[in-house]
Amino acid sequence: MRIHLIATGGAVMHNLALALQNNHHTVSGSDDEIYNPARDRLAAAGLLPEAFGWNADRITTDLDAVILGMHARPDNPELLRAQELGLPIYSFPEFIYENSKEKTRIVVAGSHGKTSTTAMIMHVFRKSNRKFDYLVGAQLDGFETMVQLSDAPVIILEGDEYLSSPIDRRPKFLHYRPHLTIMTGIEHDHVNVFPEFETYKKQFSLLAESMQDDAKLFYFDEDEHLTDIMQHNDFACTVIPYTGFKSEIKNGKTVAFDSSGQPHPLHIFGKHNLENLRAAYEVCRAYGISESEFWIAAETFAGAAKRLELIDEKPTSLTWRDFAHAPSKVRATTSAAAAQYPDRELVAVFELHTFSSLNRDFIGNYRDTMNAADRAFIYFSEHTLRMKKMPLLTKEEVAEAFNHPRIEVFTDAEKLKATLDAGDFGGVNLLLMSSGKFGEVFEKK
Repeated sequence: MRIHLIATGGAVMHNLALALQNNHHTVSGSDDEIYNPARDRLAAAGLLPEAFGWNADRITTDLDAVILGMHARPDNPELLRAQELGLPIYSFPEFIYENSKEKTRIVVAGSHGKTSTTAMIMHVFRKSNRKFDYLVGAQLDGFETMVQLSDAPVIILEGDEYLSSPIDRRPKFLHYRPHLTIMTGIEHDHVNVFPEFETYKKQFSLLAESMQDDAKLFYFDEDEHLTDIMQHNDFACTVIPYTGFKSEIKNGKTVAFDSSGQPHPLHIFGKHNLENLRAAYEVCRAYGISESEFWIAAETFAGAAKRLELIDEKPTSLTWRDFAHAPSKVRATTSAAAAQYPDRELVAVFELHTFSSLNRDFIGNYRDTMNAADRAFIYFSEHTLRMKKMPLLTKEEVAEAFNHPRIEVFTDAEKLKATLDAGDFGGVNLLLMSSGKFGEVFEKK
């Protein structure tokens, strides 16, 4: 097939381009700007556009499909030309579904924990020698791309609730029609497109409604919003609650217990990760993977990138980075790092980066979320607020929103790093949390 991707520089879109080329399709793409790592990866594959920007002449009648990324706009000239020519136009979730109609589809949904849980399932499938396709929201160790499409009998999908494309306002996960689904929890997110919580929550009900009567839905039954959905709806699919594994911490290592009470040492830690692991267990068992296969794999799972990822280790201190951005994830990640090493102080650093976290009406949801840390540092970029066309926040209102007794707020990433560099952190663990890059100051050598 000849396939053109509009807005090819996105995280999933450029990985989809690479996956399609790996499947011997003829692939082209366009974008108004492409940043690394996408730029270098596309260039190495010969898929980087010769020039940035949109050009309707790229769209010709010999194209078999056009895939439209969320970064484009409804008046994109390449999109308009594709519509004029009557070409098949897909959002990437639509395209993924079209290529997986005959497969067993496993979807991991929820406001948090999606990538970690998806990565766990993928790890177990690979360790147990199952052939599978996948779409996951992070670059995982041992996997060349974030997307793979082949003749495998099953596909594992991270199910995002954000919009599918500029011309398709449905959540991505509504395209997938899964056979096995996980819902990890619901917390108001994406307030720019779902300003009312009930509207956001409704999307998860719609996902359950999209499942057929022979499908299975596993949901975390300590989440009040999921419990409310399951109690007040009669879905055709089989609905099954789950909770986290029983566990204990020994000398800074987490040990989980299987159904017979046997202990299994893990590399991951934190209550939320034990819940994610249980969700992965339920889906793997439903697919036919044995309990022993699951635990053999689970003991070697080291975590997904930027999900409590250990980036520096010294004899008396550790540094992690995490993708946490929603209030519940900030709370869970901070609490997990504090509980894992109770005899060490914890310094937690969090960047307000998403539209929701920078929203003055939303920021109060972060109250007390970092209180498990001994010290809290918050960073936000005034430039980011201007780019998002949002009202500026003050340091004082951010500090008041978090309500931490030892908090400092920064709008200059270099000053934040200088403050941390000047601190005495012997015997102190450091946790960096952001869905952004802290102005890239921690990436510099």
